[in-house]
Amino acid sequence: MKYDTYIFDLDGTLLSTLEDLKNSCNFALSSFGLPERTLEEVRQFVGNGVELLMKRAVPNDTDDELFTKVFETFKEHYLIHNLDTTKPYDGVLEMLDELNRAGKNIAVVSNKFYEATVELCRHFFGDRVRVAIGERADIRKKPAPDTVDEAFKLLGVSRENAVYIGDSDVDLATARNSNLPCISVLWGFRDKDFLIEHGGNTFVTEPSQILDI
Repeated sequence: MKYDTYIFDLDGTLLSTLEDLKNSCNFALSSFGLPERTLEEVRQFVGNGVELLMKRAVPNDTDDELFTKVFETFKEHYLIHNLDTTKPYDGVLEMLDELNRAGKNIAVVSNKFYEATVELCRHFFGDRVRVAIGERADIRKKPAPDTVDEAFKLLGVSRENAVYIGDSDVDLATARNSNLPCISVLWGFRDKDFLIEHGGNTFVTEPSQILDI
């Protein structure tokens, strides 16, 4: 293993979360008589945080007052239902175990809101992941480098010999802004051609391959 520190994205990288995101999105939309979205539409909406997910999901003429109600309903529903179908991708837990056995530093940085990020990481990964950082008011979300910088601070390590792993164009931009190499996973929310268009050049098709890079 070439790297000492591994900074992971969460949704689409470590966890398969799309179905629960879609269900909470549609619960919030239908609660206010708005048209629901398909799984593929929600797949294209994710990556920049749940507020932007819902801004993309509501009709273009939705006013601010209604959007606030829809977004709050989404968050309330998701915090209750974010474990309904969500699970780690096959091979993820084994890959994290191998990294831990090798003494590597592991963190998760996500644009998912903070409470859900911490809860999901605690539930699925336990002590496999030392640091989990989600969206919160005092830190800029990805692709700004702030969450990655915070991860290094909390891990107590430098960015030397570190790598970022994600599944989207947002992750590629985050890695660039953080001056880190990026491994793009191909089991997530974006396909290889899309990632190449956004600067991707290192790809894996299963978690175990991360150990070989």
